[in-house]
Amino acid sequence: MTRPSAVPPPVTAVLDASSRWLPSRLGEVEDLLREQGRDHGERLGAEAATTLAAGGKRLRPLLVLLCAGVDGGEAAVRAAAAIELVHMATLVHDDVLDDAPLRRGLPTVAATAGRDRAVAVGDLLFSRAFVLLATHGDARAIALLARASVALAGGELAQRQDAFDAGVSEQRYLDRCRLKTGALFECACLLGHDTEALGAFGAQIGLAFQLLDDVLDVSGPPERTGKARGTDLLDGTVTLPLIAAAAADPELRKVDLHKLDARNAEQLCDRIAATGALEEVRSRALAMVGAAKEKLASAAFDPEQRHLLELVADGVVQRYS
Repeated sequence: MTRPSAVPPPVTAVLDASSRWLPSRLGEVEDLLREQGRDHGERLGAEAATTLAAGGKRLRPLLVLLCAGVDGGEAAVRAAAAIELVHMATLVHDDVLDDAPLRRGLPTVAATAGRDRAVAVGDLLFSRAFVLLATHGDARAIALLARASVALAGGELAQRQDAFDAGVSEQRYLDRCRLKTGALFECACLLGHDTEALGAFGAQIGLAFQLLDDVLDVSGPPERTGKARGTDLLDGTVTLPLIAAAAADPELRKVDLHKLDARNAEQLCDRIAATGALEEVRSRALAMVGAAKEKLASAAFDPEQRHLLELVADGVVQRYS
């Protein structure tokens, strides 16, 4: 059993602070993920395997395992692998919709194999998630993951509907984020242990995660984020940094996102940063993380579990620092 390759520092901090069971259990998740690319045809299976091997933060599987605790066993491992499969499927499909050339600094499936193959790879990863749960009769896990998947689809549809609309409201943006990102974080916690406090914890850190991700899209640099500054703006996706910046500089609402190119996107990122919007959004994300950690006080966890979950929440912020 192995750890994921290129484990990012926030996750490493959690693993290093945990008892031996957590790194071992996460290694089992990696082994199970590796199996999902096999026996699906040489070309499609290879693309799926490459996508999964590219690694990532593995925050969602980590949340499943931590919320399930040391006694979570094989059911927690399956649920952790399933939620990562759904997450990876959405990334592959997002790259198709966005015509994205890079993901984590590497060529996307869409860029290397074409849009049709990328759609098929995403579909395969998505279906394998539910096969993994259905094979073992995990009805509760299937219901939770299905509900989160519907939320993901709703969030994506809302984002496409709002494309290139510089007048998108803050509330509309936050609603989208809760669907596209918060729902899967919430699901991860509920898959581990179905309590209201944990669900709220997951939803809050998921929302903070998205806010900080949107800050990184504006601030860069590309060698850190694996994509060009302003990629979301070029795609027509209006995020909170632009919404907050436009409140300070109303002229930003007049920017025609349809006409942006890479150079103009960089300039727009500089204009957004000059308003102080990035620090404003970051402060709001920090407050969300603090509120999320307060939710843990009402959950019946042993001290190690609570400490490790707090480290995960802090890790969301450390991505930005």
